[in-house]
Amino acid sequence: MLTGPKAEREVGMSERDQARNKADEFSGKAKEGFGKVTDNEQWQAEGKAQKKTSKLKQAGEKIKDTLTGNGKPGR
Repeated sequence: MLTGPKAEREVGMSERDQARNKADEFSGKAKEGFGKVTDNEQWQAEGKAQKKTSKLKQAGEKIKDTLTGNGKPGR
């Protein structure tokens, strides 16, 4: 386990990545919903793909945090 400024940067990066992934997931949901409302199949498909990609990235972040010990209890 790392300590000091480098460890803080890694934890901070992980939190930023998680926030970006959540934002991508939300964006995908919005795109998919807008595609449904406008009957645009391409946007629906892109939204679904964006949501799935962000969920996979989030799962990867959780695995990385677990393996590196950066995971926070209760998550």
